[in-house]
Amino acid sequence: MLAIVCPGQGSQTPGFLSAWLEVPGVSEHLAELSAITERDLTAHGTVSDEETIKDTAVAQPLIVAAGLIAARALFGDSLPQNSIVAGHSVGEITATALAGALSEQDAMVFVRERANAMALAAAATPTGMAAVLGGDAEEVNAAILAAELSPANANGGGQIVAAGTLEQIAAFAANPPAKARVIPLKVAGAFHTHHMAPAVIVLEELSGSLVAHDPTTGLLSNFDGQPVAGGTENLASLVAQVSRPVRWDLCMEQLAAQGVTGIIELPPAGTLVGLARRGLKGIPTLALKSPEDLEAARAFVLEHTQA
Repeated sequence: MLAIVCPGQGSQTPGFLSAWLEVPGVSEHLAELSAITERDLTAHGTVSDEETIKDTAVAQPLIVAAGLIAARALFGDSLPQNSIVAGHSVGEITATALAGALSEQDAMVFVRERANAMALAAAATPTGMAAVLGGDAEEVNAAILAAELSPANANGGGQIVAAGTLEQIAAFAANPPAKARVIPLKVAGAFHTHHMAPAVIVLEELSGSLVAHDPTTGLLSNFDGQPVAGGTENLASLVAQVSRPVRWDLCMEQLAAQGVTGIIELPPAGTLVGLARRGLKGIPTLALKSPEDLEAARAFVLEHTQA
């Protein structure tokens, strides 16, 4: 069984979509997604600088669009049988569209409004996130709470992400938990915490205008790692996800329980296969970073979807 995983915010780098524009159909596809999001995703994926694409209002639509264009280049219009999809944070929107639980149009509308609302929420108070690598998980969580931060992402593979005000993060980094490193992330807010509550209200109102479908491919939830029960439940969970922790560790546990034999990560790829190599040792992975990887990716997909 193949797992198709979609990364979250902070995985983007300047120019990461440049080579993809040479793939037939990608430029037109990206232009369509740009029109929906009211952002020039082509420019942001090719020439915009690091500071520009760090902006939440830009980064989130850009990351979802990157996954969608690469998925179409690799899979065509439908995912292969014997596959399962999961996404980390904003990547869960990519996964939702690939699994058919939202149309591509509705998924891009959702990420546009999510990005706008989260950017506004983040602007209210200077906040951010930092990855905590290593250390004892219980001790790390206790230290995060003692620093008045929130454990926003439980990523597995020895990584927990703390979120809160910039002052809280700076103090925490100056006094890290035992045997742990604290690394600030390229995000502009304390996502998946109470700081994002205003964005939840916006998305609750938006959700009434979207059409939820039951997924046609297995789709895991960031809430508990379990397969989603249906389209309506999935959409409600996507809304709530904005202010509650991402449990990627539970998603990885579920991938193992489902008998996944290979994991492929869509662009901007690298982060989730890195976690899988530590948390799901022995399961082959492939990071689809550029069109140069497509031939290897097609062979990888075939290998892991044959019944």
